[in-house]
Amino acid sequence: MRHSAFPPPDSLPFVTPFNAQLMDLPSLINQFGYPAVFLGSVLEGETVLLLAGYAAHRGYLNPVAVFAVAWLGALLGDQFFFWLGRRHGQALMRKWATLAARVERSLGLIDRHPVKIILSMRFLWGLRIALPIAVGMSGIHWRRFFWLNAASAIPWAALVGGAGYLFGALLTEHIAQLHRIEEWIMVLVVVLALALHGLGWLRRRDS
Repeated sequence: MRHSAFPPPDSLPFVTPFNAQLMDLPSLINQFGYPAVFLGSVLEGETVLLLAGYAAHRGYLNPVAVFAVAWLGALLGDQFFFWLGRRHGQALMRKWATLAARVERSLGLIDRHPVKIILSMRFLWGLRIALPIAVGMSGIHWRRFFWLNAASAIPWAALVGGAGYLFGALLTEHIAQLHRIEEWIMVLVVVLALALHGLGWLRRRDS
């Protein structure tokens, strides 16, 4: 019998159980998937939620749980930025010129169409953090914002997570051996998202 010149991975000294787990995509997603969805939804988390929707289609996550965690993260995140605007809005604007310009723009939109803007704020990219801060600085009562915020998080979580789910279904239909390359698909999406966020940050810093 001919033996391979290379020893099995688990016999190598530098391959620990933790490293082996990192190479196991289902275990990694099962362990960190829901916390990642929550943290991503607190911030501008479309990329994380898209990947979670894809993972739900692959059976790694529960789609209902993904929706619930994304909804809760989006709700709590915007409530935090609302509170930040109400308590520290002026100080933030004095410290961050770019944020100040976005908040001023958001305040103008809120003055004209408060309900429509709050309900659609998660789809107004570029103002995602500035808008709840601006609402906090406006005269809108926190209870009114809470219920509008809770309602607006529903279509956002459903549409973005659903898009990731449908993307997984489309890939599965056209790529028979999807499981062989899905790790690279996820890594590529994350790298592209980080690159876009980095370019946006550099552009805002230089403006």
